[in-house]
Amino acid sequence: MKWLLALLLAASAGAAGGPRLFFSRSFPPSVPAYLQVTLDREGGVAYREAPDDDDPLQFRLSEAETGEVFGLAAKLEYFKRPLEAPAKVAFTGTKTFRYEDGAQKGEVKFNYTQDASGRALLEWFERIGETARLRSELERTAKYDRLGVVSALLALESAVEHKRVVTPDQFLPLLDRVTENDAYMHTARERAAKIAGIIRSSKP
Repeated sequence: MKWLLALLLAASAGAAGGPRLFFSRSFPPSVPAYLQVTLDREGGVAYREAPDDDDPLQFRLSEAETGEVFGLAAKLEYFKRPLEAPAKVAFTGTKTFRYEDGAQKGEVKFNYTQDASGRALLEWFERIGETARLRSELERTAKYDRLGVVSALLALESAVEHKRVVTPDQFLPLLDRVTENDAYMHTARERAAKIAGIIRSSKP
């Protein structure tokens, strides 16, 4: 068994050594006060709301989404140059971009940037975080608070309609489960079916 454990640890270390992007935002007045997203080159996402969270919410971006995010990092020279704008603006939190690929590393911190690629990348990470929170809330209410499912579904529907959700397919298994379960209110089942239909109809 020791050799198997060693093999698994080696494989894990190898996977962790691939290209990876890191984003965090720390802003105590906001909810959440801290968020962190890591994305590997295979599309694996880990979302945390505390630096020491050892049980992050995980999902995967599509190949196209992952390519776009890493493409923006490349345009930003993998964070080897400053992004902070000279203009004086209100403080909205310390944002951190980091790139890691073996010995190659780059990191930049900023409050506000006017760089088009920087703003686009920030938008991607904000959407990833928003998606993670929507999924976490829907999973929580579906399991522990069935009366709260409708509110969670309404928030998800609004986000889907405003193109705020990344990889929306990830919600389909849960939406189908709510739709087909008589234990949920008719309103919740109807809403879940509607959102699933929107997601399926938007697929290429």
